Amino acid sequence: MDTEAQHTERDRSSGEEERSRSARVSGPDGEAGPEGGAAQPEGPEDPEEQGDPEDASEESEQPGGVLTWRRTGLIGVACMVFLLLFSHFVLQPFLVPSSSMEPTLQVGDRILVNKLAYRFGNEPRRGDVVVFDGTGSFVQEQPAGNPVTGLLHDAAAALGLAEPDETDFVKRVVGTGGDRVVCCDKAGRLTVNGVPVTETYVKLGDRPSDVPFDIVVPDGTLWVMGDHRSQSSDSRDHLGQPGGGVVPVEQVIGRADWIGWPVGRWSTVPDTDAFDAVPQWTGPGGHG
Repeated sequence: MDTEAQHTERDRSSGEEERSRSARVSGPDGEAGPEGGAAQPEGPEDPEEQGDPEDASEESEQPGGVLTWRRTGLIGVACMVFLLLFSHFVLQPFLVPSSSMEPTLQVGDRILVNKLAYRFGNEPRRGDVVVFDGTGSFVQEQPAGNPVTGLLHDAAAALGLAEPDETDFVKRVVGTGGDRVVCCDKAGRLTVNGVPVTETYVKLGDRPSDVPFDIVVPDGTLWVMGDHRSQSSDSRDHLGQPGGGVVPVEQVIGRADWIGWPVGRWSTVPDTDAFDAVPQWTGPGGHG
């Protein structure tokens, strides 16, 4: 027997088995197969079983989108609550609805009312521009209305986005408790405690008052008038009504300190020295 032929045939057979084994291990593309211990694909090989990648992306993004909108809504509500609380206790925008305070305040001005001005023992002084609730003095009854729309209106008014309630007014303090306010003297001037007052803030062309009056302001109340005297319904117009035209100090909402809108009107509400020379009234009905 030819041993060399046997060896050659055995070697050829061994080589073919080795190549066959290598093909099974590597796979058709040369990658490691099952016998090589390589990891197999985790998902199904059928594309339909794997699902649409875009659908998976939408599903993964949807919860995040919902959370984002929810978070935005909560932030918006929190900001609104903060503004309403700030407006209620500290600083309230107030839309000027009429010309009764011209030229100091114009129609459409948004003034900022300082609600802390009279909270710590301070009281309104002559010359202050104040916002007050006129219920019981300028308005005898609270107007009836829809409670829901009323609530929405109050919220908008508190942010300066709507006209104030019909019971809210803005006027200038001319007399405080104990003052005697008279109009007019022989020169046509208003006097407080016998001292003529030069009212430079009054609308040019207006007289101090076309209605004569002589009143001693009761303690704890205010005599208020508009700067546009010919267009202002103020204490003079309510002399014969319950309350006598004076406003209780506790009805004052705050002092108008700034004009916040429009931008061209940004400024503080100007002070006046018109009453600097006025003494405390010591005559009948007053006190020293």
